[in-house]
Amino acid sequence: MAAAVHRAGRALLRAGRPALLGAHRFQSTISYAQTIENVPETKLTTLGNGLRVVTEETDQPTCTVGVWIEVGSRYESEKNNGVGNFLEHLVLKGTRKHSQTALEQEVASRGAHLSAYTSREQTAYYMKSLSKDLPKAVELLGDLVQNNSISDADVESGRRTILQEIQEMENNLEEVVFDYLHATAFQGTPLGHTVVGPSKNIKSLTRNDLVEFMDGHYKAPRIVLSASGGVHHDEVVGLARQHLGGISYEYKNEVIPVLSPCRFTGSQILVRDDAIPLAHIAIAVEGVGANSPDVVPLSIASALIGNWDITYGGGANQSSRLAKISHENKLGHSFRSFNTCYSDTGLWGIHLVCDGLNIEDLLHFTQEEWMRLCTSVTDSEVTRAKNILKTHLVAQLDGTTPTCADMGHQILSRGRRISLAEWNAMIDAVDAQILREVCTRYIYDHCPAVAAVGPIEQLPDYNRIRSAMYWLRL
Repeated sequence: MAAAVHRAGRALLRAGRPALLGAHRFQSTISYAQTIENVPETKLTTLGNGLRVVTEETDQPTCTVGVWIEVGSRYESEKNNGVGNFLEHLVLKGTRKHSQTALEQEVASRGAHLSAYTSREQTAYYMKSLSKDLPKAVELLGDLVQNNSISDADVESGRRTILQEIQEMENNLEEVVFDYLHATAFQGTPLGHTVVGPSKNIKSLTRNDLVEFMDGHYKAPRIVLSASGGVHHDEVVGLARQHLGGISYEYKNEVIPVLSPCRFTGSQILVRDDAIPLAHIAIAVEGVGANSPDVVPLSIASALIGNWDITYGGGANQSSRLAKISHENKLGHSFRSFNTCYSDTGLWGIHLVCDGLNIEDLLHFTQEEWMRLCTSVTDSEVTRAKNILKTHLVAQLDGTTPTCADMGHQILSRGRRISLAEWNAMIDAVDAQILREVCTRYIYDHCPAVAAVGPIEQLPDYNRIRSAMYWLRL
C-alpha cells in the first residue's frame, strides 16, 4: 500500500503545528492560564440518524478529520476475536466507488495522510490534509465506512498481512506483556482478548463474518465525525449530512450490542525465556472507568511515579523518587507508569524493564512507592506531579491529529469533551490528603494482576508480591 495510506496501529501520529499555542511570534510569553483559556471552543451537533459531529476550529491551513466508532475487541467473542482489527485492514483496501489504487492515488495526489487503528473499545479512520481538501476527506471517509467492497481476494490478502503482523508483534515485548496483563486481569471476559486476535481465528474468519460484524456495529449513534484545524463547524455538519447521513441507526432484529461488565481478577501470567536479554514486568490494580471522578487523582498518582529510561541521560536529581532510586542503584533499564481507562473499569500500574537479577529490588522499591502514595505522600510531591500532568495534557494536544482523536474518543466514552480549563480545575482541586485517600481506595491491600516475560527467575512469587501491597504498623 502506498505511503499515503498508512495504518498507525495504536499510536496516533502527531503532525501539524501547535494548535493550542498558535503560530504567533510571542507565543513563548503566553502563560499556562492564558493557553488553556484561549483553546478554541468545541462544538457538537447530532444529526437526525444519531451520528454526532464534533469540531474545534483554528486558523491553520491543515486539518484532520476522522470517523470514530464505538466498537473494538471488547465487542467480540472468543470465537471471532480479531474480526474488528481484520475489518479495519480491509476497509482501507477500497470501496465500490474507489478501488484501492484509486483511493491511494486520490490521497497521495493531495499530499494527505489516511490512517486507521483499532483498540479494545474503539475503531477510527482519519485523514490529515490541507483544509481546502476537507470536503474530499469527508467524502472518502463516508465512502469507506458505508460502501466497502470486501472481496474474497481482499480477505485472503488481509489474512496474510495480519498473520505477519502477529508474528512481528511477538517481538514487541511491551505489547506482549500488556496483552498478557489484560488476559490475566480480565480473564474470562472480553477485555482479556487481544485486539488482533489469535492466529487460529484469523485463519478461520470468513468474508461473511466480517460483513456481519460491520453491519452489526457500524451504526450512526455509535459514530462520531471529528474534525480539527482549519475547519468550520457548519460546513463539517453539512458534509456529514451529505456523506454520512444515510448510515442506518437500526439494528437487525432490534438487538443492540451492549457491553457486559468485565470483572478484575488478581492473578498472574509468567512466561520465562532466558534467551531474552531484559525482563518485562507489568503489575497493575483495577483502575476506574473514563467517567469516574477518581480519574484525575489516579492520573496525578501515575505522574508522580513517572516514566524513566536509562537512555534519557539524566542525573540523580530526578523528579520521580523511583527514577532516582533506579538511577543511583542501576536497577532498571526503564519504567512507565500508566492509568488506562475503559468505559467502566481500568488498569492502574507500571511497566518495568530490567536485568533479570534486579527484578526483586526494582519491584520492591516500586511497591514501596505505591505504599507511600497511600500513606505519606507530601503536598510538594503532589504539586510537582500536578504540574507534570498539566504539561502532558497540553503537549498531547499539540497538533490537529491528536486533537481530533481526543474529541472523537471523549465524545464516545464520555458523551462530551472535557476542556483543558476543566481538567485544570479538577487537577488543582486535588491535594495530598485527597490523593492518599484515593490511592488507598484502589491500591492499598488490593490484589494486583502481574504479567512477566523474559529472564524472570528472580521474580518473587505472587504471595510475596501481594504481601507488599500493604504495610504492617505497630
